[in-house]
Amino acid sequence: MNQDYIKADPWSVIEEGFDKEQVKSSESLFSIGNGAMGQRANFEEQYSGETFQGSYIAGVYYPDKTRVGWWKNGYPEYFAKVLNAPNWIGIDVFINDEPLDLNTCKNVSNFKRELNMKEGWYKRSFTATMTNNLVVAVEVVRFLSIDLDEIGAIQYNLQVLNSDAEIILLPYLDSGITNEDSNWDDKFWNTTKITSNSNRAFIESHTMKTNFAVCTFMQTELHVNGDRIDVNPTAKKDELSIGNSYIVEVKKNEKVALTKYGGYTVDRNHSKDELLKAANTVLDEASGYGFEALLQKQKEAWAKIWEMSDITIEGDVKAQQGIRFNIFQLNQTYLGKDSRLNIGPKGFTGEKYGGSTYWDTEAYCLPFYMATKNQDVAWNLLEYRYNHLEKAIENAEKLGFKNGAALYPMVTMNGEECHNEWEITFEEIHRNGAIAFAIHNYHRFTDDYSYVPKMGMEVLIGIARFWHQRVNFSEDKQKYVMLGVTGPNEYENNVNNNWYTNYLAKWCINYALEQLEVTKDKYSEDYKRIVSKTKLTSAETEDWAKVANNIYFPFSEKHQVYLQQDGFLDKEMVKVEDLDKSERPINQKWSWDRILRSPYIKQADVLQGFYFFEDDFTTKELEKHFDFYEPFTVHESSLSPCVHSIQAAKLERMDQAYTFYLRTSRLDLDDYNKEVEEGLHITSMAGTWMSIVEGFGGMRVKNNHLCFTPQIPKQWTSYSFKINFRNQIVTIAVSEKGADFEISGSNELMIQVNDEQVKLVPGKIVHV
Repeated sequence: MNQDYIKADPWSVIEEGFDKEQVKSSESLFSIGNGAMGQRANFEEQYSGETFQGSYIAGVYYPDKTRVGWWKNGYPEYFAKVLNAPNWIGIDVFINDEPLDLNTCKNVSNFKRELNMKEGWYKRSFTATMTNNLVVAVEVVRFLSIDLDEIGAIQYNLQVLNSDAEIILLPYLDSGITNEDSNWDDKFWNTTKITSNSNRAFIESHTMKTNFAVCTFMQTELHVNGDRIDVNPTAKKDELSIGNSYIVEVKKNEKVALTKYGGYTVDRNHSKDELLKAANTVLDEASGYGFEALLQKQKEAWAKIWEMSDITIEGDVKAQQGIRFNIFQLNQTYLGKDSRLNIGPKGFTGEKYGGSTYWDTEAYCLPFYMATKNQDVAWNLLEYRYNHLEKAIENAEKLGFKNGAALYPMVTMNGEECHNEWEITFEEIHRNGAIAFAIHNYHRFTDDYSYVPKMGMEVLIGIARFWHQRVNFSEDKQKYVMLGVTGPNEYENNVNNNWYTNYLAKWCINYALEQLEVTKDKYSEDYKRIVSKTKLTSAETEDWAKVANNIYFPFSEKHQVYLQQDGFLDKEMVKVEDLDKSERPINQKWSWDRILRSPYIKQADVLQGFYFFEDDFTTKELEKHFDFYEPFTVHESSLSPCVHSIQAAKLERMDQAYTFYLRTSRLDLDDYNKEVEEGLHITSMAGTWMSIVEGFGGMRVKNNHLCFTPQIPKQWTSYSFKINFRNQIVTIAVSEKGADFEISGSNELMIQVNDEQVKLVPGKIVHV
């Protein structure tokens, strides 16, 4: 049974009623971020119940020494931990000397949380009866500024409803924090200096080993009944924290409001000796606006984001809420401003998985950012990988590869592999192919080829060299084979000839060879530079071609399908529908040994290849493979439902496509995999966008044209979205009566709709 306490609303995530069992899940669901930092929706006041406190700064990490029972040669030395950063949101509240703590209160009523996705703020309110019988009403509004991305703001409002009282408010900073997932309980932060000045306070600290310098800061203001109380708070300081204590005597029902500005300045953006000065500068700017004006700027910034990225759905509130939640979280995680950053699998909502990027970025996230922002954002994502090419070559060298072969990491912060599960780190090598495919996808969508000669060709050469060395020739099969791999289906480890991986290897080599010819023909100076730098020879590329032209693909004559791997049919082929529901999810109910021997598929594997390379296969072939593999798929990866939704829509199975869409869009909201308290599945959220745009909308780029095959689920009356295609904004609105297309700007555009050519003219809506 999935969770079902989030109220359906088109623009907000809403929780009503206080349930201690839901606190950690809600801390994930109501998380906020602005691309530079983020935080879980922890209570500002103290909470003694079960909680997962988390604040995170983009790009700041710790190399936690790998912890394994059996060390293997080539193992990464560390696992890059997304660091729980010093906490600036805390506000301890004491009323008549008793701490406000929802875990110990006699009664909590009128509890409500709201994450307003349209305007980018988080609100929490409640009425609580404390153990001293005082009744307190609290309302808190919090946001992280999009425009001033080093700062956030909190307005904490409270009233004592049944008595006069003494209230102590203690806003604080705390650097004595730890990670939930530390391998060795290492100390991650070293606090070097704690200072305060009037209503401001600062903690200067740095990370151990990586030595990122951070200044955590705050400024506070107190109002009673709307009037500012001009009093300097009393500083409360210890080795790892500092607070500003305000004491105020209030009459019954008087309104007390504490405004708190806080955030981080980091040496990624400032010199180490200027962090305190930078903190004061941003506090000056934020407090100069004031809370309400800063909140208004936040609303305007989000309005601009939604203007391009929104998808509207009429007739299905849960579906509408789901897609907006996914789009909102993607924009909170990454806004494309900084090519040094990327999209972590949990974003700013948790610590699981570690690292700042997986292959999810290239396979799932790039299309979303490319189409909803501009090609500069997509370029930054590709530049991130180019900047890590030398590390990718080092990663391959550690495993015995030579001559500039590149193996991009499964998990990374700086380009170096830092994932500590053998079967994934060394066997799930298909991530290399996703990076090459992203280069192709970028050129296909933007028609900008400049990345290839400037950066991409070197990446493609490194990847092709890896595939060439990773295969070996089978005398028995008289084919090149690939042994000991893990495909996208992580419920099969150390298998031979995973079809998807083999197909990617072939495609990557051929694509690299094709782009070498284009570069040689049209960018001769770049070609000379690249060949000289990589020491590429014609003899080497001829060897690549031999592999690509003679690689082995396992195939079942009986079923007329490509086999996921050589031994797939040796399993006991019991379909998912014949599994007892009590056995699900199998990753929480079964031993790993049993999972590995089962036919069950975690996510699209062969079908992932059919998604990437759909032009290589007929619709009939897709149908045959979909019907063979989907019945064995348990969809226990967040990346699974979206690909299946797109494929089902292509097969015109809209009921099935809609079911998969609802699952991918509400994966976290409804906690399908029963793990949302650990954080959200950020990178798979881009797949939800793809399910509508590429699935129901049928958007593709073919023969250099934007193409659509629009369909609509019967549960909806209409839906619409926008695409930034080559700096032209195309709006698509689909209903039961057909589809409307409109283009902004001054240029015409030829598109293809249902295999027919359609001319879009600015100022005119075309109905198809």
